[in-house]
Amino acid sequence: MLKIKRQKIFDIEKNSKFADRVIFLSLPSGFVFLMLVAFKLISPILAIISYITIIIFNIALLFPITFEMQLLKKYISNLAQGRDFDTSEMNLSEKEAQEIADAINTMHRFWSEKNEELEAQTISDTAVLDSLPDPIMMIDRYGRIIGANSSAHNLIEKNIIDKNIDTIFDSNNFINAVSKVLSKESEAENLIFYVRKPQHKKLYAHIKQLPWITKGRAVAVISVYDLTKALKIEKMQSDFVANASHELRTPLSVISGCIETLQTTAKNDDRARETFLKLMSEQTEYMSSLIENLLSLSKIELSLDQSPEEKVYVPKIINDVTEGLSLKAKEREMNLVVEIDGRIPNINGDEHQIKQLVQNLTDNAIKYGLSPSDVTIRITAVDGIPPSKTFNVAKGEAIAISINNMGPKIEPENVARITERFYRLQEHKNMSIKGTGLGLSIAKQIILRHRGNLTVTSTSYTGTTFTVYLPLKQ
Repeated sequence: MLKIKRQKIFDIEKNSKFADRVIFLSLPSGFVFLMLVAFKLISPILAIISYITIIIFNIALLFPITFEMQLLKKYISNLAQGRDFDTSEMNLSEKEAQEIADAINTMHRFWSEKNEELEAQTISDTAVLDSLPDPIMMIDRYGRIIGANSSAHNLIEKNIIDKNIDTIFDSNNFINAVSKVLSKESEAENLIFYVRKPQHKKLYAHIKQLPWITKGRAVAVISVYDLTKALKIEKMQSDFVANASHELRTPLSVISGCIETLQTTAKNDDRARETFLKLMSEQTEYMSSLIENLLSLSKIELSLDQSPEEKVYVPKIINDVTEGLSLKAKEREMNLVVEIDGRIPNINGDEHQIKQLVQNLTDNAIKYGLSPSDVTIRITAVDGIPPSKTFNVAKGEAIAISINNMGPKIEPENVARITERFYRLQEHKNMSIKGTGLGLSIAKQIILRHRGNLTVTSTSYTGTTFTVYLPLKQ
């Protein structure tokens, strides 16, 4: 009847209470035999033999049930803990035990399928949330973040799961709005607020209760939109319009005056016509250069928060720039001298912007230098970038590009302002040197994007030296 392996006959757990059950089932029979002996209906020896027989029968009856229940217990325990179990050991002979095992297997398959479906759905939902550009966070009734997409992690720049919402955003208005939704005073809240950490940002938040039918710990969802970049673009647009309208007013007035003169008093004056046409050409060229520089400046400012990642070899850029400006230098009887100190490594940067930076500084050195003289460009590898009082610079090794010309000394009060938009030295205006006043502003923004620095030294003896520091890595 019983299909039990011999080697398993004594493989019963100590805490299975097998002996207790055998004794418990045998006690009534023992009491009966004791009464029969007391009334002298049977002899004591026969009573003992009969009682032992009943105990053996109970052992034979209970052993397979206990052993198979032990197997079922072990099987369920392994399933619950996710461990493998050799089903060949499940040699069940009792019908009830086999039915229990079959039910457990059916239930296990059902929940395994459900678990796989849930995992697939979770992965799909997570992928959808991570693909959304705006940060999304789910919070429980205590204000703890229990889920967030990758945009939320990127916005806050730290692990936010299981953190309370009031430790993430340092805004009382935002925290009060979240509290209203969690306390069910409001179904949804919308607000614009500022945060200082990890960066100064202006954010728009939509906080909404989840429907009551939603299962799980999440009771509200918070979607955030970063307004900082949009406001920066808006400011750039307004600055561009303001600057362009202000700076274009003068050349347009000159051109308008020239046209009016050519149409009236100088209508038949060939000499005046030649003079005014030349003046109009110069003003048109100035306006074109001004608009080009304003657009370039706006484009660079828009990319300030994007770290450049190209591999750039600066000596090649300097050779290209000097080759392009050699004719202009020759016209001013100036020599472009390039000095490379040792081996110059590649840097992470924006090749186009670095070329624009070197070209602006070299062009200025030619434009404002004394004639005849040399413009010296020196490239050196350095251990670090000098710190700045107004912005953060990158750590680690860098290269230094110094551009020196023999021009008039720049006074310290002017050195502090030369990178301002449209700022030009009075000496240069007196010398009628043309310029938009944007070249150094563009250079400064490029250096800021590369997390570098710019230093300026100017004396009557050694001339003026602009030194640009650019890190090897961002």
